[in-house]
Amino acid sequence: MKLFNVFTGLFVTVLVVSTIASSKIFAVGSFFLPGGVIVFPILFIFNDILTEVYGYAQSRRVIWTGLFCQAFVGIVLAIVTALPPAPFWDGQPAFQRILGFVPRVALAGLMAYFSGEFANSFVLSKMKYLEQGARGLKQGWRFVASTMVGEGVDSIVFMLVAYGSLMKSDLLNTLITLYVVKVLYEIVALPFTVKFSNWVKKIEGVDHIDTPQGTNYNPFSVLFNSRRRKAIENSRV
Repeated sequence: MKLFNVFTGLFVTVLVVSTIASSKIFAVGSFFLPGGVIVFPILFIFNDILTEVYGYAQSRRVIWTGLFCQAFVGIVLAIVTALPPAPFWDGQPAFQRILGFVPRVALAGLMAYFSGEFANSFVLSKMKYLEQGARGLKQGWRFVASTMVGEGVDSIVFMLVAYGSLMKSDLLNTLITLYVVKVLYEIVALPFTVKFSNWVKKIEGVDHIDTPQGTNYNPFSVLFNSRRRKAIENSRV
């Protein structure tokens, strides 16, 4: 897989950047959105491409990699925020005001990301099997449909955990706006997503279709499989 590691690196980078950027809420007229919305929908585009080309199991590996990296960022920033500042450094209030909120955003992001990404990958995988890997309009539709499900789950979980106690009066309005923006993001990017995924298939020589008999859709099976492989390797020594 020539491009798989590249996609993994880009996926994790976008995830970490969107987590930090979401510590800010910006306004577009009367609508309020977290800063991460600028780049976060790219994750679902990557997930669509990964699942479409490599299948659910490989996409699951990337999702878990991103989850651990996001958790690491949240833990590090929480520790750094808690450390006592140097006597000559007067930036602690600003640092705590902005980056001190990131661990909470990271927690919300972990829960939303885990739920939304797996929902997105599951729906796309199932639709591709039912459509026998059809391209064209059906391929585009499964990208959009899976994103609508995944982004819906992600937006609800993220907004409730990250901002539920901070913006009660505007929460529903912001949640709906956030969801609509994310879905429109996918629709606008759809021509590129379809062409790019087909190009990746050509470069990799892979167009995987998950089957009910050959695919374990348990999100945690990647962890169990790793333990099983280690047990087998140890038994051979």
